[in-house]
Amino acid sequence: MRAVRDVSFELRRGETLALVGESGCGKSTTARLVLGLDRPDAGTVRFDGRDVHALSSAELRAFRRRAQIVFQDPVGSLNPRIRVGDVLREPLRVHRVVPPERVEERVGELLERVGLDPRDARRYPHEFSGGQRQRIGIARALSVEPDLVVADEPVSALDVSVQAQILNLLTDLQEELGLTYLFIAHDLAVVRHVARRVAVMYLGRIVETGPREDLFERPLHPYTRALLDAVPRPHPGAVVRVPVRGEAGEAPAAGCPFEPRCTHPGRDAACLAAVPPLEAKRSGGYARCVKEAIWRVRPEPGESPARGPEPAP
Repeated sequence: MRAVRDVSFELRRGETLALVGESGCGKSTTARLVLGLDRPDAGTVRFDGRDVHALSSAELRAFRRRAQIVFQDPVGSLNPRIRVGDVLREPLRVHRVVPPERVEERVGELLERVGLDPRDARRYPHEFSGGQRQRIGIARALSVEPDLVVADEPVSALDVSVQAQILNLLTDLQEELGLTYLFIAHDLAVVRHVARRVAVMYLGRIVETGPREDLFERPLHPYTRALLDAVPRPHPGAVVRVPVRGEAGEAPAAGCPFEPRCTHPGRDAACLAAVPPLEAKRSGGYARCVKEAIWRVRPEPGESPARGPEPAP
């Protein structure tokens, strides 16, 4: 089984691109490739036009400072034997972000920036709540003043109320520091709150991309439609659900990877013959299936009927 295949997207400076899909589809592997933690067997990862996997040791060191990650697990991503202050001092010293005499001051500034007290530098990770530990992880990522932050499901392990606090913090930091986010998630409610563009992944392939509102209101690919219909609603009986057959497994040797589970009435022999190419959508972005979606969502009480997607040109 291949881990990720034929993935292509661009990330624009200052934006948040959400990469969404169910567990096991290749999101975290893609993140590791973007950061240079894994080496691809084929293809390139370019940062400011330079191939990340062709950088010299000195260039790679500089890239490490410009691209950081916030991990999914706020517990496992922090060494339980190291005080929080040392967690933040290490990257400052390794990358020489500030002069040695300013390290302690910078540690306090980082903790304050993420909503913690500078005195927390003396404490160990186990003395903090899950949300506070994730704030420490964010502070560690910010310590080297990066341009790109990969947020790998940063709120999935947190309570809903804490999720909102962390998402608001990430949004405020982006506006303040001009950060670029690759935001990996499977929770579409979270994605709608933070992303400007969305890329939907299924079994290692991007099946649809587009601006946030367009993708949520006018999805074209059957898998995107099924993901959106799986979001809990206050009145579930008022929604026409898109049925999906079976469970995700290995992609077929030929044809559309979603074809074994697809129930779209427009399925035909072409779906079995080759992987559909990414075709441009009228509203921006791309989709691997541009058959006009015929599913319609019945309005919930007090809502106007939802419009279906327009046919592709």
